[in-house]
Amino acid sequence: MLIYNTLIRTKEEFKPITEGRIHIYVCGPTVYDYSHIGHAKTYVAFDTIVRYLRWRGNSVRYVQNVTDVGHLLDTGEDRILKGASRERVEPMEIVEKYARAYFEDMDALGVQRPDISPRASAHVPEQIEMIQTLIKNENAYESNGSVYFDVTSHKDYGKLSGRKIEDLEEGTREDVREEKRHPLDFALWKKAAPEHILRWNSPWGVGFPGWHIECSAMSSKYLGETFDIHGGGIDNIFPHNECEIAQSEAAHGKPFANYWLLTGSLTIDGVKMSKSLGNFVTIKDVLKKFRPHAIRFFVLSGHYRSPIDFSDEALEAASKGWERLAAPALAVKQKLNSPLNAGEADSGIVKAIHDARTNFISAMDDDFNTATALATLFDFNKVTNTLLNSGEAITRGTLEAIDAFYNETGAGVLGVIPNQISSSVNAEREAGLIQLLIEQRAAARVRKDFAASDSIRNHVEGLVMREA
Repeated sequence: MLIYNTLIRTKEEFKPITEGRIHIYVCGPTVYDYSHIGHAKTYVAFDTIVRYLRWRGNSVRYVQNVTDVGHLLDTGEDRILKGASRERVEPMEIVEKYARAYFEDMDALGVQRPDISPRASAHVPEQIEMIQTLIKNENAYESNGSVYFDVTSHKDYGKLSGRKIEDLEEGTREDVREEKRHPLDFALWKKAAPEHILRWNSPWGVGFPGWHIECSAMSSKYLGETFDIHGGGIDNIFPHNECEIAQSEAAHGKPFANYWLLTGSLTIDGVKMSKSLGNFVTIKDVLKKFRPHAIRFFVLSGHYRSPIDFSDEALEAASKGWERLAAPALAVKQKLNSPLNAGEADSGIVKAIHDARTNFISAMDDDFNTATALATLFDFNKVTNTLLNSGEAITRGTLEAIDAFYNETGAGVLGVIPNQISSSVNAEREAGLIQLLIEQRAAARVRKDFAASDSIRNHVEGLVMREA
């Protein structure tokens, strides 16, 4: 298996610390507002990566944090407090409201829950302990009740983003500049002003943790001081990911994460998504217009490292593509509900499934290339459609083998094909109608009436999608 490691900017063979057991940490959301379509891109991608690693027989511990304190804006204001001020509620009300909304969105998109979803506010003692270690190691210093990491104390600062300290712009806020030894030093702990609601006792006085320290403290607690994969969005490579590496390696004296997987950015009609520009699109809004499976299809049609441009037109095109992908698989499920001849799977179909699975694995083993993996399913659809349209008797074993392949790959790994059809009272009637249309299409193709064949195919796909 080859993975593109952003840390070294090339693909390399993936070798977990412990064979067959993989530890992965992905930076989670800051829960101060509804999740946007950019979150869908990142978390659908990592959901698929984790699904695949497990399908390949690995034991995976997947940790994704929830930031509910410490994510500071450039102004120094905490995002959670900004949300609480906006809605005139307590900070923890904001946290609960939008954390629930986030998981609702992920559930709707078929994103499986992480094994552990630790909250920053529940791990303040661990963050304080790590800060104390950094002060002891002379990588951090206290200043006026706040604590800062000294970036000049860590020679590898900038190794992930490729930035050098001497080339980076200096800070601009005079109040912060006065507390720091170097403009690029970042806050590990902030002194709380009297009116600041989020506050904890610490050896340096009452305050609250900075943003970056939470990921280092929680990942080391649940995954170890060095773990296999760190994931997130490319937008966080600097300063967040860079600061994570510096403070973690300074505290523990060993590598932080061996492989860095970062998802490409998402734009709206070619423009970076931003609330100030009015092009902020929530997952909930998108789900009102498009099926969850189609949204996953849209995300996985591109490589996770590539940028993607969102628009209604792009989602509509993805929806049509998803229908073409899912229709044969669902038609097989429909046919399995009807009387069939008993018997083993056809040897030719078994070979086609073997070849398709081999191609699917080859694609996913190449840095989780979901676009190529989807292409292998489209190729296999030709086999399925040829069989369904042949007019010949098909054994139950043959259909079950095809169904199992779609369930493993399209449903189990990619999450783009429903693993079951509707159990409505009309399901049997629908199945019979679909079978009749399939037989009519086969007859139309025999007599080379391709216009009728295409029309019937469209009707079949419409019926199958209605049942999905």
